[in-house]
Amino acid sequence: MEKRTDKNSYTIIFAIGMVLVVGSLLAYLASSLKPQISENQRLEKQQNILYAMGINDNDETSAVFISTDKAPEAFTNNINDQIVITIDADGKVIKNQTRDEYFNETKQEPYLIDIKKQKSNAKSGESRKLPLFIGKNAKGKMVYVAPIYGKGLWDAIWGYIAMDENMVVQGAYFDHKGETPGLGANIKQRYFMDDFYGEHLLTENGAFKGITVAKGNADPKNNDKMDNEVDAIAGATITGDGVSAMIKSDLKLYKPYFDNLKGN
Repeated sequence: MEKRTDKNSYTIIFAIGMVLVVGSLLAYLASSLKPQISENQRLEKQQNILYAMGINDNDETSAVFISTDKAPEAFTNNINDQIVITIDADGKVIKNQTRDEYFNETKQEPYLIDIKKQKSNAKSGESRKLPLFIGKNAKGKMVYVAPIYGKGLWDAIWGYIAMDENMVVQGAYFDHKGETPGLGANIKQRYFMDDFYGEHLLTENGAFKGITVAKGNADPKNNDKMDNEVDAIAGATITGDGVSAMIKSDLKLYKPYFDNLKGN
């Protein structure tokens, strides 16, 4: 008997079959690739932190990560400690943990803490974990690297800021999920990230002020490192505002640690 393939029932059965086959294939690929994806994310975070510390393969103009095969050893050699500061919803410190203490409790490395999730926890009134990475930069100077996370024009933006004990910036790395190419996406260009070097996060009186990506900045060459400003990217005002906001909101939380470090 001849099969009829022009019936609606045939079309529906065929569609259901294709969905099941494709769904099973995607599930298999997701499961099989998960270890590699996790490894890539781990290496990328190490590269990001090292970049902010000045440990990279930059040429004269371009931002270039240290290679993935060198990143684990460089991370181990240059990061002396990883600290996790737990704060409550009001910003009060609940506890400080070393890398070993945190790892023994969670079986997770501090640099793999999900910063986006931690910010969501804070908005929900829960406690929040603040990782801080301590080590020597490419010049042999002790620096403290903190992750930051925020919102750009279209989607998430994030980064790492390296500071000295006085909260003076020693390096920065920024990235984004979907900012406009040639405009907001340029936050990850070297000419923008390099401007943050030497900028002060505190005022002369020691109050936290952060750094503003200023469209009307009167110091476009960034010679004045005490003005708490860097020059904005033309046509990327909202992305720049997002960078300013995440620096101010996230790094302010670390000030009590630096105050204690200096015995204030």
